[in-house]
Amino acid sequence: MEKLKIAMMSMTHGHTRKYYQVLKENPKLEWIAVSTANEDVKRIFLNSVEGIPCYDSDEAMLDAHPEIEAAVLASENSEHLRQMKLCAERGIHILSMKIPTFDMEEYDEMIRLCEERRVVCQIELELHYNPVVRRMRELVEAGKIGNLLSFKATNTTLSPVWAFPWQGVPEKSYGRRVPLKDGDPRFRGGALCDHPHIFDLIRHVTGSEFESLYASAAPNIRPDIEEEDMLNIVGRMKNGVVFSLDPSWSNMEERLKVPGPGWEVAPKRMEVNLILCGDRGTIMTDCFGPNTYHNGAPNDRYTVNYTYFDEWVGLIDEFVDNIRLDRLPKINLRWHRETVRVMNAVYDSIASGRVVTL
Repeated sequence: MEKLKIAMMSMTHGHTRKYYQVLKENPKLEWIAVSTANEDVKRIFLNSVEGIPCYDSDEAMLDAHPEIEAAVLASENSEHLRQMKLCAERGIHILSMKIPTFDMEEYDEMIRLCEERRVVCQIELELHYNPVVRRMRELVEAGKIGNLLSFKATNTTLSPVWAFPWQGVPEKSYGRRVPLKDGDPRFRGGALCDHPHIFDLIRHVTGSEFESLYASAAPNIRPDIEEEDMLNIVGRMKNGVVFSLDPSWSNMEERLKVPGPGWEVAPKRMEVNLILCGDRGTIMTDCFGPNTYHNGAPNDRYTVNYTYFDEWVGLIDEFVDNIRLDRLPKINLRWHRETVRVMNAVYDSIASGRVVTL
């Protein structure tokens, strides 16, 4: 199979540096170029990767490299529609970060652009490719716990705002300044916007859609950010499965501009834990349990050594196959639109203090 000629745009998203190894080493890819949104991310990239041309704008990169076949939109949520238009106009396939947009009219425009131009647009939800998650899904589908009754999930991390400042700006994260609720000084665009994975995953695992939900936001443990950092959601799927979802920034961090060892103040940088109860048993899943931890430099803190890079390889492999074999991605724009609609309903529930029926 011919290598896919791929590029990256903006380099401001928290997942950017996770692609460096995959794009350099995956034999299915030929990494052509990057465009950077500002001098800070440009400097970090040039200090991290050698031999890849770097441009100051998306347009300059695309004009200089008409051979580019696909692009990773590693940008703030507010930039995705503009970049999708650039790509669709040139027939360039798209790997979008996990929230294409929260504006449902913009979302429908993205769908129209990609379908009219026959552009593959795959949403980057890497948790689906985590080997522990894949095994958990196999056990559920094999009926090992019988009929699924409940689904509890945590997707908790430290806050990326200090290293990726746009995630602390409501206009860039959520798309506009929408108060969290009357009398609350915070705005939409925080931890919920960073953690769509478990909302999408419950749909995959149950084979059902959301029926109703109730959400509340706790007082921030970081009082100097404008958005929510801790929240919880409970509700029911249409097939009767009840759920509890915690997509919070409830792990604390050093405020470093470049994440690295010692960033974690709490024992783990992230925790994705799933508890699935059926009428014949229970599965308890620690998605990042294979990681190793040590007390050590630079801050004598419990530091994480990641061991789960294979999920990014699986994600990219599927992206290449979708393009070369003209296949619709499993996590495509139309599928993921419902996840984003539900996340907007979470904000509506926080604002109203009521149950929202989907």
